[in-house]
Amino acid sequence: MYLLFFAVWLIFNGQITLEIVLFGLAVAAAVYAFVCRFMDWSPKKDRTVLRCLPLMVLYLVVLLREIFKANAATIRLILAPDLEPEPVLVRFRVNLRSQTALVVLANSITLTPGTITAGLRGSELLVHCLDRSFSEGMEDSDFVKLLHRMEERAL
Repeated sequence: MYLLFFAVWLIFNGQITLEIVLFGLAVAAAVYAFVCRFMDWSPKKDRTVLRCLPLMVLYLVVLLREIFKANAATIRLILAPDLEPEPVLVRFRVNLRSQTALVVLANSITLTPGTITAGLRGSELLVHCLDRSFSEGMEDSDFVKLLHRMEERAL
């Protein structure tokens, strides 16, 4: 996190001089200390994020792939005159342990065209799908599998 703060400092300054680097190191340290003190962050969480970083990048790639696939399916459903959408509400449980993983899953579903997470209570999600075919395999999707792997690696 400290390196991220420092990198943002350098990017916002637009140039690199000795004074900017030294002052940036001090500002990044102060911001990092503030975040650790008041926002429940710690160097341990930094190490956890670094351990999970490859999976996070993979998750982003999978999310983009699913967004493109869902875009194509939604456009096909809208433009095909013979296809009649069959909206459905789907309720399913996932056994993710952390609230963060559940929220990431809910937001990923909402980002995917044709689906909206309408509710999240405990480990149960309520998802509105534009068509019944969009709801197939949601509880054991690639999103859920990757989030499980991230939770295992975070321990």
